[in-house]
Formats: sequence, C-alpha cells, structure tokens
Amino acid sequence: MSKMPSPTTSRRTALRQIGTGLAAISVASRFEKSLLAAAAFTGIEAPRESSWASFRATPDQRGISKSTLAAQPTLKWELASPDGWVAAVAIVGDFVYAPALAGNLHCLNLKTGEEIWKYRSIEDPDPKKFAPGFKAAPLITATMIYIGDEDGVLHAIDRTSGKRVWVFASEAEIAGCVAQFEDKLLLASHDSHLYCLNPDGTEVWKFQTNDRINCSPAIEGSFTFLAGCDEHLRVIDLQTGKEFRDMPLESFLIASPAVVGDLLYVGTHTGEIVCVDWRKGEFVWRYAGPRKMPFHASPAVTDELVIVGGHDKSIHAVDRNSGDAKWTFATRARIECSAAVVDKRLFVGSGDGNLYGIDLQTGTEIWKYNAGRPINAGIAIGEGHLVVGEDQQNGRLLCFA
Repeated sequence: MSKMPSPTTSRRTALRQIGTGLAAISVASRFEKSLLAAAAFTGIEAPRESSWASFRATPDQRGISKSTLAAQPTLKWELASPDGWVAAVAIVGDFVYAPALAGNLHCLNLKTGEEIWKYRSIEDPDPKKFAPGFKAAPLITATMIYIGDEDGVLHAIDRTSGKRVWVFASEAEIAGCVAQFEDKLLLASHDSHLYCLNPDGTEVWKFQTNDRINCSPAIEGSFTFLAGCDEHLRVIDLQTGKEFRDMPLESFLIASPAVVGDLLYVGTHTGEIVCVDWRKGEFVWRYAGPRKMPFHASPAVTDELVIVGGHDKSIHAVDRNSGDAKWTFATRARIECSAAVVDKRLFVGSGDGNLYGIDLQTGTEIWKYNAGRPINAGIAIGEGHLVVGEDQQNGRLLCFA
C-alpha cells in the first residue's frame, strides 16, 4: 500500500507523489469507462491540418489557420460561463475544447455548442468549492488533452471520456499551453521552470530561469524558446535539456513567441516588436509604433508580415524581413487578443467589445461583430469555424462559421 502524504506535505508535493500512482491504479477502470463512453461519443480523430489543436495552432506558434472560413461569418451558438473565458480554445474534428476561468474544461459539439462532457479542475463536486481556473489553452493529441490551471497543476485528460488520467503539479500558475516534442510534453510554469515530462506524467528533466515563464513554448527542430519575467530569451536544446542560447531582451514578456527557421518574433512589454536571430543571439530588427505601449498579444506571422495588437489600441502589421511598418488598424480600446490568420484575412478581438476581420494586404476592415464585451482571449480558427471568448462575468464563448 502506498503511503499517504504527511500533514506537512504541500498540496503540490502530494500531487507529485500520488498523480502517477493514481493513474496506474485506475487504468483498468478508466479503460472500461472509455469503451462505454466511446459508444456514445463517436467521431474522435487525431488533429489534422484544418484543426486548431493548441494555442497558436502549430508548434512554431505563427497563428495561421489552414482551415477555411465563410466570407462573412455568422454567429452559430454561444455559451456563457460565470467568470468568462481568458484562454483560447482548441478545435479538432467535430469538437471544441474550451477552458473556462470558472475551473471547467468544456467539450462541445462544434456545430451546435451542445456540451458532450465537462471536466473540473478539482474532483470535489461541490459547486461552492473554489476550483482553480484555466487561463491556458489546451493541447489536443489523438487521444489526450493536456492543460494547466492557475494553481500550477497540469491535467492529462482522456478525450473520449473527459476523465482524469494523471496530474503533475508545478509550484505556481501555468499560463501557457503545453507543447509536444516527439513523445515528450513541455510545460512552462510561473515557478520559473520548464518541465519535460514523459507521456505518463513523470519528469524527464527541468530547466530553471530567473523568474516566471509566461509563454507557451514554441518549437523549431529540436529547440524550444522561453521568455517571461526575467527579460531573457532562452533557447533550450530539447534532446539534452540544456541551454543553447541566453539572450537579454531588455524587457519582460507576456506574449508567446513565433518562430520561422532561425528567426523568432515577439512583442514586448516595453512596446517593441522584435525579430531575433536565435542561433546567433542577435536582434535583426526592432519596431516601435508612434506610441510605445506594451504588446501582450502573441504575433501572427505570415510569409510577409508580423502582426500584433497592442495597448495603444491598434493592430500593427510589420514587414517580416525589414521590420518596416506596413499598416496599422485602430480600435477603441487596448488589444490583448492574439490574432489569427485564415486565407488573406486577420481576425482579432479588442477591449472595445468588437471582433474584427481585416484584409491582410490593405489593413482595412472587411467584417465586424459587436459582442458588447471585451474580447481578450486568443482567436481559434479550425474546421471551418472561428471560436473566441469574452473575459467578463458571465462572458460568452462565441462560435462563428
């Protein structure tokens, strides 16, 4: 019989000790339940090109959808949650996986919004008991969902049944999406560590920075990229868990980087969009708009443009090669929503309560939906649908097609 944690053992330490053990004990029971659920929950498939399976759709985090979307999208359904939605959803096949700040992960029918199952960040069924919220987007694989909560716990969830498989506890909030490298999972935490985990939730290695890590780890080849509150860009070799490059950025970052080959793009809290050659550890260019205000949204990066919304209430489109301004698009409030690109259009939400569709070439408005409440969660576009959430009390999850 395994030992129970002592009264002085912290909650997170206890979760570390028992998480994998619980998973092993419940394998047979979980398998049987999954078989029963599968009869009613059909259509599970692995993510494909038209899916949006993680925070920025792909490991390079460029925010580009390979799906389609109607020329003039219309609202198909909505779902309210008590504390609203701050995380981007994932869209795979016929399903939306939507993390709510109230502590629930909702699996919904993409076409109707009907709830298939709901997973709570704590196992206590008492609705009055506080459940840590989900601020991070989920990662969806062929069979599993991985998502971190604001209490620092990573949840591994069976896609078919919506049941917990295992948990792994870091020491602080998880704000970024989990990334996958080969068969390993990468988890960045506000406890200043990047964790590399096996598929069963056991730790392979961890790397410590000097402060909170806010970003979702981008991947290029066998390298990942960390940025956060210690004002450094760190390049980590995923084969060894060792640091390949440490480059001062002169600003802390809220946003997650996008990477194209040897070049990395990100907006900073000090109001710049920067292009970095991560192999050389050098700035290639630095862009600052007319009003140097923070960029907290993650960039959308096409072959020609780097596009980021800022606290100056504007979308900035910058030439990817030179860093020169191409166009700006003004809204009436600051922008924290990470935009998404589909075909020749950019979609982004603003604190002014509007969701905008913008022509990539000209920077002009071609579509708008007035939600009436700030839209700061990241955009997801997959399987012919766009889904985004409002982040106020009783905020709605909105689905367009």
